[in-house]
Amino acid sequence: MRSAALILRAGRFKLVAFPFLLGALTVLGFAPFYLYFIPALTLAALFHLWLHAGSKRAAFLIGLMFGLGLFGCGASWVYVSMHDYGMMPLPLAVLATLLFCSFFALFPALAGWLQANLKSKSCWRLLIVMPTSFALYEWCLGWVFTGFPWLTLGYSQAPASPLAGYAPLLGVYGVSLLLALSAGLIAVAYNAWRTTSGRAWVAMGSLLVLWFGGVGLHEVAWTQPTGKPLTVSLLQGNIAQDMKWREDRLRSTLAIYREQVLASDSQLIILPETAIPLFYDNVPITYLEELAQHARHNGGDIILGLPERDFVQRAYFNSVLSLGTAPTQFYRKQHLVPFGEFVPLKPVFAGIIAAMQIPLTDFARGAPTQRPLAVAGQQVAMAICYEDVFGEELIRQLPTATLLVNVSNDAWFGDSIAPRQHLQISQMRALESGRYMLRATNTGVTAILNEKGRVLDQAPVFHTAVLHGKAQGMTGSTPYVRWGNRPFLVFVVLGFAFALVSSRRTSRT
Repeated sequence: MRSAALILRAGRFKLVAFPFLLGALTVLGFAPFYLYFIPALTLAALFHLWLHAGSKRAAFLIGLMFGLGLFGCGASWVYVSMHDYGMMPLPLAVLATLLFCSFFALFPALAGWLQANLKSKSCWRLLIVMPTSFALYEWCLGWVFTGFPWLTLGYSQAPASPLAGYAPLLGVYGVSLLLALSAGLIAVAYNAWRTTSGRAWVAMGSLLVLWFGGVGLHEVAWTQPTGKPLTVSLLQGNIAQDMKWREDRLRSTLAIYREQVLASDSQLIILPETAIPLFYDNVPITYLEELAQHARHNGGDIILGLPERDFVQRAYFNSVLSLGTAPTQFYRKQHLVPFGEFVPLKPVFAGIIAAMQIPLTDFARGAPTQRPLAVAGQQVAMAICYEDVFGEELIRQLPTATLLVNVSNDAWFGDSIAPRQHLQISQMRALESGRYMLRATNTGVTAILNEKGRVLDQAPVFHTAVLHGKAQGMTGSTPYVRWGNRPFLVFVVLGFAFALVSSRRTSRT
């Protein structure tokens, strides 16, 4: 009886506790920890568990618990935005957070079930079937219900991992696929070592070739400088989220940004997302003209975030506009945040929104084919907040654009790891495109990134600050800019084709 209880406990640990722990440890690969080697090890352990799961149901459960650990520890900061700033009652916010993490945990669970259905030799399962299944689930997360690819494992490799060298070729999903392949090679080596097979050395040798290849790719100059570096000032107003939209704080907010702008002599001055908490048509004309005149005095332009109304369409947009030497231009955010900026399936979810005090929760989408802003002698590819999570959407403005700019308001997530994770996402966008990325945020992380995704300078978080520096415009196209995610999808299709053929042969024998 005692031995049966021990077996039951061991089974529960293998199916529940251990995969949950693996998912939680995987978060250490992401910012602010940047331990990029950890996901390769945890994913190798996950693949080993899948290999010996014994049934499709067990593989599904292992994947589910891994996902709960990953999203529960890596994305539970949504609780902060719902409860602390959205004023959702605590029990409801806890429940919503659990449902949020549980929904996304279903995707690695389905990946586990899928790979269990594709029978083949253990070596091929580890090297092709499992990496392909895992990469497919991450790609699906990029578009299901408008997409939430926030914890795509490829981001954990930016910017320093050898595998990040493949980002200009294959993008973040391709880096994820290579990370999963690395995990498969580690699992193959481990299994071979246990059986004293010489295959362990072959697997480890292949792993070294893969990673050293990435080191070499880091040295490739995919893009070239164009023109002289320009001076930039990135403004960080540090306006508390619970004060941002209060009418009695409007005057002080306008004063903070006015003083920061007038104190800068940079060619390009960038304010955060919705820095001005007024619709464009309600902002005093004298205020905007003073900012524009200062920009013209500097021989440059200002990029300013604020909401904008279109009375003809009867819609409002999360926008930025430019002021200064160039004609005034607008960019309207086109990839909106579900529940934060628009309400999906309103009849179903209207009650959730009613429980939260979020201003402007029904923005309209901007056009998906907007051109870069021509400002300060540069062509600027804009991304407002969450938009820079979608690399293939950002490259629509390339190769015309010479700079990338992201304006954000991550104050919604407080002093959690979310703003640092967002910085790492921007680092991946810089790597993919071979462009400098300028990030102006309300509370942080405001930073200047070079074309290799390295942080050249950043402002202290949760401080009112102005980050002064220089940015170099870049021209040319990386392979990812030319092809987007198509090569990654080709590899996935080929992987599944091989898996299907192998599965049929295995079932016949």
